Amino acid sequence: MHSRRKFLRRLGGTSALLAGGTTLVGAETLVPSIYREHLIEIIPPRSVADTINIGLIGAGIIGHYDLDCALKVPGTKVVAVADLYDPRLVRAKEVWGQDLFTTRDYREILARKDVDAVLICVPDHWHDHISIAALKAGKHVYCEKPMVHHIEEGQAVIAAHKKSGKVFQVGSQRASASAVLEAKRRYEAGHIGELTSVETFLDRTDALGAWQYTMPPNLDPKDLDWDRYLGDAPKHPFQAERFFRWRNYKDYGTGVAGDLFVHLITGVHTITGSLGPTRIFALGDLNFWKDGRDAYDLVTAMMDYPKTDKHPSFQFTTRVNLATGAGGDIHTRLVGTEGVIDIGWNSFVMNRLKRPNAPMYSRGYDALFTYPQAMQEEFIRQYEQKYPTGQFTRTVQNEPVITYTAPDGYDDRLDHMIVFFNAIRENNPSLVREDAEFGLRAAAPSLAANLSAAQRKIIHWDPVAMRISKAT
Repeated sequence: MHSRRKFLRRLGGTSALLAGGTTLVGAETLVPSIYREHLIEIIPPRSVADTINIGLIGAGIIGHYDLDCALKVPGTKVVAVADLYDPRLVRAKEVWGQDLFTTRDYREILARKDVDAVLICVPDHWHDHISIAALKAGKHVYCEKPMVHHIEEGQAVIAAHKKSGKVFQVGSQRASASAVLEAKRRYEAGHIGELTSVETFLDRTDALGAWQYTMPPNLDPKDLDWDRYLGDAPKHPFQAERFFRWRNYKDYGTGVAGDLFVHLITGVHTITGSLGPTRIFALGDLNFWKDGRDAYDLVTAMMDYPKTDKHPSFQFTTRVNLATGAGGDIHTRLVGTEGVIDIGWNSFVMNRLKRPNAPMYSRGYDALFTYPQAMQEEFIRQYEQKYPTGQFTRTVQNEPVITYTAPDGYDDRLDHMIVFFNAIRENNPSLVREDAEFGLRAAAPSLAANLSAAQRKIIHWDPVAMRISKAT
């Protein structure tokens, strides 16, 4: 709680506004008066005995990011770390303490009675296996996205979650991001009218963004467990790139769709309350990063979202390009009949308009000038009589632009972790937005994009039953 107060103080000069409602500066910029609503309040531990002990499974890049973030939540402690590469276990003790229990075998962590929750930060092909085993072992689970490697694995994870009664959360932090939640509030309030389409992309430019992660020097294959790593993936001779750059290979990862489409779809589903699309069509290509990978570096997809009681029907387009010359960026654009919300990572811009309540005409690009002069004058005379100025508006009027920007230091991953640990502390899995069902509904359209690109056909998806369906 102290860290949250300190964070709020960093807003500086806005404390008087925090108690109020939405405030506009120059009728354009939202100041942080609304941030209190979306910076998730921490439910503090009631005593030292209320500490939540964490086991980390997978101490790679995301494992470090997730655990460091989790430890910022008051009342959390890491007690065990598992990884298949021994030097990473050495590093774990350097970072989180020499008394840490470390192991190559994640099952040893699940067997420990002092572990309350696990962070699963392993390659995608292990997500379902470890999630199910952890839930059966009575652990709360935070599983990185995508929830599964293959669509058909999702139902088993959902079943294990329901049977366990434990908290399960997928790690796409868009579900807890302040900009997304504020955009959701604006959308639900009808600020952009009726939704018609959604356009998204998440592009990258450099080699690290394209998963060419730094390889260890003087690698000794004996320092890692290659056979355990392969798991149910096809057998393959040891190749360091397949271990340290696993996202590049379909046997272990899900490519740009599973890694990044999931973020974009999570945001859209959070805002709209949608369960997902019914038709997915995608194109994929490997244009630039020809480094031995078999995963696409460019995928573009179109998805058809049907009308529900939560939203009208809308079209969804999305793209990830790992080699764009325009520089990397993330963007989600919700287009409504009366405005648009353009969302970045932790900010958005909303433009709105008011349509005229009288029919429009023009002496320019309109059919009016093609009629005889007398007919034009008679039309205008009747128009002025029927729609007098002052009682009717005749042109589209733009509303003041509204912008939202989270303050410096804001971390949506932290808010997502707070949601997870609040749910554990309150013994209330329903506090989690991104549970196993949500996780499958975000992952499946993404993975279906891979299928569509590979099979060159439309994939039909039933978002209610959560299964691939036949064309109707």
